[in-house]
Amino acid sequence: MLDMRMVSCFQRCRCAYRYSHRLYSTVKPKYPPSIDICGTQYPTDEVTNITPAIISKIPIRLHTQPAHPLSNLRSLIESHWPDFAHLSSFSPLVTPFKNFDELSFPKDHPGRSVTDSYYINKDLMLRTHTSAHEVEVFREGQSKWLLTADVYRRDEIDASHYPVFHQVEGAKLYESNSTGMKQLEQDNLRLEQYLAKSNIVIEDVANVSETNPVQERHDAVQAEMVARNLKLELNSLILTLFGGAREGAEGEEPLRVRWIEAYFPFTSPSFEVEVFFRGKWLEILGCGVIRQATLDTAGVQNKIGWAFGLGLERIAMILYSIPDIRLFWSTDPRFLSQFKEGEISTFKSYSKYPSCFKDVSFWLPENSGFHENDFCDLVRDVAGDLVEDIDAFVHPKTKRGSLCYRINYCSMDRSLSNEETNEIHKTVVSRLTNEFGVEIR
Repeated sequence: MLDMRMVSCFQRCRCAYRYSHRLYSTVKPKYPPSIDICGTQYPTDEVTNITPAIISKIPIRLHTQPAHPLSNLRSLIESHWPDFAHLSSFSPLVTPFKNFDELSFPKDHPGRSVTDSYYINKDLMLRTHTSAHEVEVFREGQSKWLLTADVYRRDEIDASHYPVFHQVEGAKLYESNSTGMKQLEQDNLRLEQYLAKSNIVIEDVANVSETNPVQERHDAVQAEMVARNLKLELNSLILTLFGGAREGAEGEEPLRVRWIEAYFPFTSPSFEVEVFFRGKWLEILGCGVIRQATLDTAGVQNKIGWAFGLGLERIAMILYSIPDIRLFWSTDPRFLSQFKEGEISTFKSYSKYPSCFKDVSFWLPENSGFHENDFCDLVRDVAGDLVEDIDAFVHPKTKRGSLCYRINYCSMDRSLSNEETNEIHKTVVSRLTNEFGVEIR
């Protein structure tokens, strides 16, 4: 249901407003009439912005690779809910209607913009969250399920952001009648008793309120019972992930969890969850009571339920102490050999290879629609995962748009020579000039 980056689309919806609301960009690199994605040709048009570097990631599916940290974490979450349907085979190519409209995203939501999302053409895109399949799964008759998938967002380059990441979405429905509510009440009692015996402290300031309301079509008592069930279920999951069921543990600090109010287009009331882990509060997931409009679209009647979404990378980086998100894509045996199927272990860093810094500064064309994510995608397309981060600043003393970027080239697996990075950087500069019409300073 997803975003926190590397967490869930729930969190991402909130921070997406940093970016442009335009769907069409005035900056448009040239594309061939069609592009090949996993052996199928798709037509391009004026919206196309997917790059070869992103296309190359589509078949990899890290969450299905045995012993990989993301696969281990997915299995741990699935084992927590063994009676849920476990889904992981949906294609990442979806329509904008499926990705946004079926979930009540506003027409002007910034996530629709080409600066935020990858489009094959105006009618097809890469999903930006696992929630893109929510209506489809409900329509197939599933009432409790987990869905794990790779999702795609245009983003900056640094140690905690990557344009491809992985999410788990979970959902559960109850019959909105006396029988369903009796079952819900029993589930809540069972979970309350379990958590009462566990070494966990829960701070909950996220209540139903005017700013976090029950939906008009919902019975208030039923909706609050569902929200209660959601919180209990997720507190139980968080205990499994971060603390285990440490019943009766003496002399051990309790696991601390806190709930805060949130907003997402596809749930109400909505919440975010944070965990105090290794000395600081960490955003873990977003969730809420499913909007009835979503269930209506799926043809589901007389039911009410909850959904949540979390990002596997964020949690795996915390649990495995993995310092750089690029490492998840490494094929280096020094990385992969450290992990065993079904185990959470602490990552041991191998040699840190030296960085090689290169600067590029340029004037933007007048009335340019250039966006920082355009630059990040171009650099990724040229240098792949050899870029550790990019620093940028805007020159304040001229009316012309002037940008300067410092690119930190650093491989996770080997030393880069100055000659090699010079050639890569030369290609970056050439493509900037040719594709975006900038004037190199």
